[in-house]
Amino acid sequence: MFRVLMKILAVDVSTSSGSVALLDEMELKAEWSLHSARTHNRRLLKTIDLLLHQVNWTVQDVDGFAVTLGPGSFTGIRIGISTVKTLAWVLQKPYAGIPTLDALAAPLGFAASPVCTLLDARKKELYVAFYQPDGNGTCRRSSPYLVKSPEHVLREIQETTLFCGDGWLLHRDWFLSNLGDQAVELPPPFHTIRASFVAGLARQRFLQGAGDDPMSSVPIYVRASEAELQQQNKSHECGIVVW
Repeated sequence: MFRVLMKILAVDVSTSSGSVALLDEMELKAEWSLHSARTHNRRLLKTIDLLLHQVNWTVQDVDGFAVTLGPGSFTGIRIGISTVKTLAWVLQKPYAGIPTLDALAAPLGFAASPVCTLLDARKKELYVAFYQPDGNGTCRRSSPYLVKSPEHVLREIQETTLFCGDGWLLHRDWFLSNLGDQAVELPPPFHTIRASFVAGLARQRFLQGAGDDPMSSVPIYVRASEAELQQQNKSHECGIVVW
């Protein structure tokens, strides 16, 4: 069992909006977020070092590390996971991998309506998951992590639903025109994954003794990468069956 008092460093770089946060027990000490088209690996370690310096921590002071596992940008997910897993492994500290869509839904646990999280999956598709808030601060996932077209997402909406994520922003006008009053649009901060909520979800897991092994923690891609799809196509062309 992990000790109760815990300093947590959390990272999300699974989308174009990167975020880093430092949580000390229930107090958010620092949080940084930035939307940028530049690759996150150019700034992630510098940002971590800057935030630690600002709150007068060293990386050795951190009791636990957390990172989003995806779905999201394949490159961003790999950058985040490899960075945070390495820190946790080298320092021999607790580590937790948090599904990206869970972190996106986390601020809505006090809502009274179902939540639909949407992230841009490119190729005119969306990463999607549905959640049912319990009204007491927890969002319980009620669907698998999926990749769907906006049209398929639309078919799943049967009642008034809260929408969040950059996928909502991308298709906002289309959803509003088709769903009308069934779609509840949230304010801008709810469409960005915040590392502070990644840290909060990780803290809950650490208190339950349910951290992950950084050596075996793997991304949640939901669908195959472009390289994997190309390899599968080549295998089929050559008459090779991939199991």
